[in-house]
Amino acid sequence: MRLRLDLAYDGSAFAGWAVQPGLRTVQGLLEDALGMVLRTDGPPRVTVAGRTDSGVHARGQVAHVDIPVDLLERSRGRAERPIAEALLTRLDGVLPTDLVVHAVTRAPEGFDARFSALRRRYTYRICDDAARRDPLARAHVLWHRRPLDVEAMDRAGTPLQGRHDFASYCKPRPGATTIRTLEVFRWSRPLDGPDAGLVVATVQADAFCHSMVRTLVGASVAVGEGRRGPSWPAELLAAKSRLAGAHVVPAHGLTLEEVGYPADEELGARAAQTRARREAHDVDPRPANAGCCG
Repeated sequence: MRLRLDLAYDGSAFAGWAVQPGLRTVQGLLEDALGMVLRTDGPPRVTVAGRTDSGVHARGQVAHVDIPVDLLERSRGRAERPIAEALLTRLDGVLPTDLVVHAVTRAPEGFDARFSALRRRYTYRICDDAARRDPLARAHVLWHRRPLDVEAMDRAGTPLQGRHDFASYCKPRPGATTIRTLEVFRWSRPLDGPDAGLVVATVQADAFCHSMVRTLVGASVAVGEGRRGPSWPAELLAAKSRLAGAHVVPAHGLTLEEVGYPADEELGARAAQTRARREAHDVDPRPANAGCCG
C-alpha cells in the first residue's frame, strides 16, 4: 500500500532532508521511526516532493512510502482504528518535536510525491528594520542590517518568471538539467498578519534545482540594497553560468509552504511528464530582459 505523508519540520537542527551517514536528517529520522513502529528488518524508503537543504524549514512537505498491507495490519495490533490513523498515532509517539507528521492517508492510484507534483511554493522572510527585529523569530527570519527597496526587488524579479535555464542560479549536479518554470517570484512588505513589516519573497515553480531559491533571493537583495541595478537579475539569468556571481543567502529564512498536485485521475500522467528530461530548446522564447524595469 502506498501511503501519503504530510509533514512539517523546523530545519534548524537538521542537516537537510536526505540521509547522510552520521548526520541528523529529516529522511533519516522519519525512516527510522517508520521502521520502529512497523518493526521492519530495515527502515522503509521514503520518497519526498522536494529535498530541502540543511537549515531549510517546511510547513507543507509531502512524501510517500510503500508498505506491505500485511505488515500494516500487524502493526495496528488490536486497535480498531483505520490503518493510516493508527500509524499516525504511533509515529507521533516516537518522532522528535521538530518533526511532525500531520496526516497519513492512502495514496490515490498513480500518486508519486515527487514526480506527480505540479508545483512547490516557498517563502523567504527578511527583517530589515531593527524596531521589528524579533529574537523569537530568529530561526526562520533573516536579519538584514540595511534597508531594502522592496518595489525595486519585485520589479527586477519579474523577467525571471517563465520557463528558463536557471544555470546561473543553481549549484550544478552531474547530468541534471537546470531548466525550470518559475511561475511566481514576488516581493512584498505585508502591512498586517504574522509577517507584518517583514520583506517577504513568494517563489513558486514546477520544481527547483539545488540552491535556486536562495540564489534568486540573493540576487534580489543586491538590487534592494542598491549594489546592483534593476536589470542585473535578468542579466545573470542570461549568462547561464554559476560563475556570474550570484550570492546564496542563509538557509534559515526559507520555508517550503506548499506542494501542489493535480486531480487524482491526472496523477499518473503528471508523473510521466515530469520524468521526461527538460531540453535546452524547451524554454520560454521571451528575451530574458523583456519587460524589465530598466
